[in-house]
Order: sequence, then structure tokens, then C-alpha cells
Amino acid sequence: MEVIKASNLVKTFGELEAVKGISFSVKEGEVFGFLGPNGAGKTTTINMLCTLLKPTGGEAQVNGFDIVKERTKVRESIGLVFQEPTLDSYMTAEQNLRFHGYAYGIPKETLEPRMKKLLEMVDLWDRRKEKISTYSGGMKRRLEITRGLLHYPKVLFLDEPTLGLDPQTRRRIWDHILSLRKQEKLAIFMTTHYMDEAENCDRIAVIDYGKIIALDTPDKLKDAVGGDVVTLKVEDSEKAMSVLKEQYNMQPEQENDAITFAVPRGEEFLPGFVATFPLKLLSIGVRRPTLEDVFIKLTGHAIREQEASHSEKFKQVMRMRGH
Repeated sequence: MEVIKASNLVKTFGELEAVKGISFSVKEGEVFGFLGPNGAGKTTTINMLCTLLKPTGGEAQVNGFDIVKERTKVRESIGLVFQEPTLDSYMTAEQNLRFHGYAYGIPKETLEPRMKKLLEMVDLWDRRKEKISTYSGGMKRRLEITRGLLHYPKVLFLDEPTLGLDPQTRRRIWDHILSLRKQEKLAIFMTTHYMDEAENCDRIAVIDYGKIIALDTPDKLKDAVGGDVVTLKVEDSEKAMSVLKEQYNMQPEQENDAITFAVPRGEEFLPGFVATFPLKLLSIGVRRPTLEDVFIKLTGHAIREQEASHSEKFKQVMRMRGH
């Protein structure tokens, strides 16, 4: 069953076309990822699917409800965790969850055991009476995810769910997310620019400059790179690029002072290449392709990791509070 279906979705802001006619679907129980840099259209797409922004063109349904004509039904069907924290820091975890539960009309006899179950799943039950101001960044993230699941949504939207957290905390949060997905059997739609985080997805849509340029499983996307990735450094990168194209029929990419290209069976290829390459090698290595390699091959550049501006984040939070 498809719980999200988007067809030719478009969003413009004046002359800026932020989302350019994208189409995709998400199945029940699937972890679906949007992988791309800030400014690629990831958050804009989420905001349209969550009814916080009205599409300029195209259409989409979430849990079978039209995102324009049935906004209330869509909102009842989803949980949403923004990039920017939106918890009330002067309240305790319990108070934050109760406020959310009352807003969704969850009966008290249902709300209390549900709160306990979810807080235990994310290891926060023993900290439920403490104010959010005492929580670490990772604890706040886990509580926001709990809050997003409290009304038992069909889809959980996670917009850069571990942005700004250290790798160890990010890994723990993903352990919790995948555990919740398994237990609650819900679809998870997430955006990220972290390559290791995208590996958790069943399928990934690579998005850049408002367009989906590839959509498949992580393994199939990496297979499309064309084999193992050879990385080398030389004194004259420009000349090396020319040699690789003309003498070896390669399609190399250059990022800073490193040159990469893909070959089948890289470990077998390397000895002969080193013996015949006419330029002095400063270093050379071979590895299996990563999602970073996929992104570079598809777009011609590495993922842009600049943060969204403070004003953009502030507007995003205000939109949520206003709905």
C-alpha cells in the first residue's frame, strides 16, 4: 500500500522554483530518504506533504488524503520532527507529551499507557519528570520523535533528524528510529545530507536543485557508479585527468586535489595500472563505492554541507507553531 504518492509536485517562491515537478511514492512500513544538500528542495517537499506549504503545481496524497483538499485528515495521519527543536524547554517531558496528546484529542486512558510505552522505547521513562532544559541534544531529539509518534501516525516525517549531533549520538538515535519502525509498522520519510544516515533507507531519492535525479535502493545506486572507486593524487592533476581520459578511456572526477574513477574488480586492476601510469603517483587507493560517490557521479559535485540560515529555520518553526 502506498502511504505517500506525489505527482509532478512543484513549489515556487516568486521567480525561484524550489521544487521542479517531482514524482515518487512511499510504501507502508518503508524507510524512504531524500538525500541532497541544503537548498535542494528537501524541506520544501516535506512542508508541502505535511500541509505547511501549498503546492504551486502537481498533486500529492498522504494516507490517501489530498494535501490541499483534506489538510486536517493529512495532519491526523502524520508525525513530524523538524530540523530545529520545538519542545517547550520550561516544561517536563511528560508535560510536553500530554500537551501534544490533548491537542490531538487522545483520551487520557489511552494517552498515559502510550506515553509510558514510547518513553521506555527511547530510554527516557526515568527522565520523564525532568525539564527539557536539562536534556542533551540527543535526548531532545528522541523526545521529539516520541512526540511525533504519540497519536500513532501512518507516516513519520523526519527532517534532518540528527543535524548537529555527534556520530555516536546519531547512531543511537537511528537504533531507536529503526526499532520504532519495526514495532509500530509505520512509514518513515526522512531527509538528510549525511551519507551514513541515508544507508538506513530502503530506498533513496537523490535530489539536487529541486529535481529528483535518481531513485533506488542504496545498493543499486552504488552499483550504478560502475564498479570499485580508485582514488589517486598526483603533482599535475590537470595532466592526469587528460591521461586517464585519453589513454585509459576513463571518466575521472576531480574534487580538490584528489581524482577518482570507477573500474570493475579494482584490486585486480590496480597493479597493472600502477606499473603503466606515466605520471608520478603521490598516493593511490581502491574501495567500494559510497553514496557520496553516487552523488558526485550524478551531479558532478560533492554534497554541499552548509547549514540553513537561522532565519530559514526560525520561519520553519513558526510555521509549525502556527498550525
